[in-house]
Amino acid sequence: MRSDLRAKIVEVCDKKIAAKGSTVGLSFYAFFANKNDDPERLMEAATWWIQTHELDHFEKAQKIKGMIKDGL
Repeated sequence: MRSDLRAKIVEVCDKKIAAKGSTVGLSFYAFFANKNDDPERLMEAATWWIQTHELDHFEKAQKIKGMIKDGL
C-alpha cells in the first residue's frame, strides 16, 4: 500500500480515537469522501482490508492503526 494512503489511515484513526475513544470502530470507507473521487485508492484500501487481511466490515481503529504501523 502506498505511503500516502498509510498516512491517511493513521490520521483518520487518530482523529476517530481522539473523538470517540479507544474502542471506536470504522470501515475502510472512513478514509474517503462520500463521493468516489479516487477509485484506484479506494480499491487499494479495499483490497488490503478485505482480500489481504480478511477483516470484518467494521474493525477497531486502534487495531487498524497498529496494523499500519507494523507495516502490514
